Amino acid sequence: MKYEFTKMQGCGNDYVYIDARKYAIDDPSALAVKISDRHFAIGSDGLILVAPSDVADGRMIMFNSDGSESEMCGNGIRCVGKFVHDIWGVKKDTLTIETKCGIKTLKMILDDKGEATGATVDMGRAILSPQLIPVDLDGDTVVDREVEIDGETYNITCVSMGNPHAVLFVEDVENMDLPSIGPKFENNVIFPQRTNTEFAEVKAPGLLRMRVWERGAGETWACGTGTCATVVAACLNGLTKKGEDVRVILNGGELVINYTDERVLMTGPAVISFTGEIEI
Repeated sequence: MKYEFTKMQGCGNDYVYIDARKYAIDDPSALAVKISDRHFAIGSDGLILVAPSDVADGRMIMFNSDGSESEMCGNGIRCVGKFVHDIWGVKKDTLTIETKCGIKTLKMILDDKGEATGATVDMGRAILSPQLIPVDLDGDTVVDREVEIDGETYNITCVSMGNPHAVLFVEDVENMDLPSIGPKFENNVIFPQRTNTEFAEVKAPGLLRMRVWERGAGETWACGTGTCATVVAACLNGLTKKGEDVRVILNGGELVINYTDERVLMTGPAVISFTGEIEI
């Protein structure tokens, strides 16, 4: 079977996008594993199907590189917005995209030719209840909570942006051994659905540096929901202020996050790397 695809990235968080209007894919999980291989296929952090929706301008169906389905991807949804706007031709300044964790609203950023270069996404409210994140810890929230992971003690703040996150603030994020530490968090028993883990360093007021170990994908160059969760956690820990723009430096670029009690806004790029056709 041959598939036309569009390779897109937001801050280096790259996915293969396939138009689900054109193709009926029986096993998208297996296809995600196949095409994500960086040595023998296209190479990506996963597969995103762009599908029609009865309740929004489009629908995002996302699979990680290990084949697991995920609820939401902040960098991915901006690229879905660009796909719907530029490729499907839904020429709206504001788009709605259906995801597994609800409908998200995107205000598209357009160039002088009317093509989308990025978006500001209303990611909705941050979820802080441990039962809903989920994380198997007591209390109304998990903020700067001391936990033991594989014999080591860490302080974590847990947030859901439609998918689970554990955030740690560290002094030297660049020299952390994420391939060793990340899987210990991802697969720890206190996270019943596994977790994404963000390691962040405060560089200056309103400026964070972050690295991420993503559930089902390993260390990636960026994570939109993780960046949102990190800024939420920074506010909860008194490191940044609610209602102010916070710049977050990622391996692949920068995102700007603004957190209030009502919603989290994420602004960043959406870029087509290349298009092509692959035979599976």
